[in-house]
Amino acid sequence: NRERLTTVLIRFFKMLFTKCEMKIFTGNANSDLAESIVKNLNIQLGRSVVSAFSNGETQVLLGESVRDSDCFIIQPTCNPNPNDNLMELLIMADAMKRASASRITAVVPCFGYARQDKKDQARAPITGKLVANMIEISGINRVITVDLHASQIQGFFDIPVDNLHAEPLCAKFIDSLAGDKVVVSPDAGGVKRAKSIADYLELDLAIIHKERRRANEVSQMILVGNVEGKICVLVDDMADTCGTLALAANTLIEHGAHEVYAVVTHGVLSGPALERLNNSQIKKLCVTNSIPQTENMLHCDRIKVMDISSMLSEAIRRTHNGESISALFSSNPHHNPI
Repeated sequence: NRERLTTVLIRFFKMLFTKCEMKIFTGNANSDLAESIVKNLNIQLGRSVVSAFSNGETQVLLGESVRDSDCFIIQPTCNPNPNDNLMELLIMADAMKRASASRITAVVPCFGYARQDKKDQARAPITGKLVANMIEISGINRVITVDLHASQIQGFFDIPVDNLHAEPLCAKFIDSLAGDKVVVSPDAGGVKRAKSIADYLELDLAIIHKERRRANEVSQMILVGNVEGKICVLVDDMADTCGTLALAANTLIEHGAHEVYAVVTHGVLSGPALERLNNSQIKKLCVTNSIPQTENMLHCDRIKVMDISSMLSEAIRRTHNGESISALFSSNPHHNPI
């Protein structure tokens, strides 16, 4: 019994004082971003095979041991296959849990289903909460994401959620533009984000009030603020079909704006987005690489990509070492993650 107790105590103190090895894996959603992250961290991407059976079911095989490792999965649940990307994330997490990983962190730069965060009509689901439940049940211990569509989604989880912000990158792009600038929020919901950037850069703020006829279709826009002769920069968290941005740009030009740019975190760019962007008054649409943009850039030369791999790799490093994430944004108090 004494020898057995000694063995148990040795194992306990070894686990207590031995640092877990960090391992990073990725699915098929955004492998380029994952490669950039591991390059910044000077480590190799974990070996895995993520494929599909002939009937369409997702298959995940881990190609190396993850026992007692601190595992990170880089997997945005974004278009063009948000459902497949979500299942890859869940199945990979389950595989790691069953392989005795010490901790599993999901790095989800673009959190799918974030717009379905409330019951806005009769018999509507709250899919954002459902996805949060699925992520927790799969065995994931922590989530790192970027610019959630609604901050209250963090409350859907009973595990830690680090909501990073791309606003410093957006502010850097806006600051690089020459001329008299004004930051514009394309809707009332984005005023807080736009005001944060405007205050940081000491620029004026304008707001566009939009009225929707139905989802993804805007019927009328009303401008609040002066934009005459100025360079207007539309700021939002997401560009989906680009209907809002295109109409907002037209509204700004009609009110005397000199040029119009748009800066968004997540370039979903689905449906008629590229056609609308090419035919719009927007001179340049600046997005992050939270969603792959290689294909979109072939069909639209107005897209500029901001790289968030450095921010994510530093967040991963700090998470692994038990350091503060908010220190990433300490130079600008407006951008601290919650």
